Amino acid sequence: MTLDEALSRLLGAVRPLPATELQALSTFDALGRVLSEDVRSGLDVPPADNTSMDGYAMRCADVPAAGTVLPVGQRIPAGVVGSALQPGTAARIFTGAQVPAGADAVVMQEQCEALGEGVRVDVVPASGQWIRRRGEDVQQGQVVLTAGTRLTPQALGLAASVGAATLQVMRRPRVALFSTGDELVMPGEPLKPGAIYNSNRFTLRALIQAMGCDCSDLGIVPDNLAATREALRRAALGNDLIVTSGGVSVGEEDHLRPAVQAEGRIELWQIAIKPGKPLAFGEVNRPDGSAAYIVGLPGNPVSSFVTFLLMVRPVLLRLQGASELQARAANLRADFDWPRPDKRREFLRARRNEAGGLDLFPNQSSGVLTSAVWGDGLVDNPSGQAIQRGDAVRFLAFNELS
Repeated sequence: MTLDEALSRLLGAVRPLPATELQALSTFDALGRVLSEDVRSGLDVPPADNTSMDGYAMRCADVPAAGTVLPVGQRIPAGVVGSALQPGTAARIFTGAQVPAGADAVVMQEQCEALGEGVRVDVVPASGQWIRRRGEDVQQGQVVLTAGTRLTPQALGLAASVGAATLQVMRRPRVALFSTGDELVMPGEPLKPGAIYNSNRFTLRALIQAMGCDCSDLGIVPDNLAATREALRRAALGNDLIVTSGGVSVGEEDHLRPAVQAEGRIELWQIAIKPGKPLAFGEVNRPDGSAAYIVGLPGNPVSSFVTFLLMVRPVLLRLQGASELQARAANLRADFDWPRPDKRREFLRARRNEAGGLDLFPNQSSGVLTSAVWGDGLVDNPSGQAIQRGDAVRFLAFNELS
């Protein structure tokens, strides 16, 4: 199955959560959440003409030539509304202060010289210079943030600028996480022969939390059918999605598929990507007749990392009602050769260099997690496509996938 087909089937099966919450902007809990209602401005921003520079407000008609001297009739700091500007005078004004009525230009202080109670203007001002007009950023009644927008720090600032004290957002998805494998141990425990530390738990839980979700961490589940079924039943209670790593192949020790079949329904897909390939999707039933979605990821650390970014991330965004589910890609220059491509679509760990191109990590094995730390994104390489130094390639930056 191609990645695009798998994504289409995944996203076609997942429905946004019905519940929304009203969040106070002052708590900052809306960061990373998805708006469920538009944010509309109740005012113009800025609410009045103001200056973008420290300097002097004046009438252009009063300064016919450089060197004109004007008396300074008032001083207007930010937060103070000055009186109307008298003809033939200037007003000392500071950044952000409201421009007095009658003034049609501001001259920055570096182009003026204070002379006691007057000022010499060393340039001829142009009408409107250094004045930010009322409503030039936002007009009253304008929708500034649309439903489906994932809230960034700058989006919170924009909401604050229009006086939005509360935001209606989608509920945080609740995600259960567990790993399967008798070979797994936790950092800090003795590493017996044949054992490995469970890196996937930390990578996947951090990815889930970075997506604005609540995570129930069920730890490591033993490699047997009964334990896997019990973990699924626990995970389905109170959670919207279950994410697992390991046990999604068809070997004798891969118990996820029969466990989910016993507790709900499952489809096991072979996806034509590298790293990745095996992926399970289905539902685990709850006692009340409802169900939690489940996505089973492969156990290799880079495979689970990449398939989370490509497959689970869009599912979490769909659950939150986000309008944009796919990351934006950039076309960048490859500063490497890739002469022996795979028949599957490849996602190669790479990073941008100072020359504006991309360097490739030398070991692209699905078990080499250092490649995902060294790199800052993935080269999305079509199946069977060789890459020559200088070719344009499609690059998915990790910061676009968070």
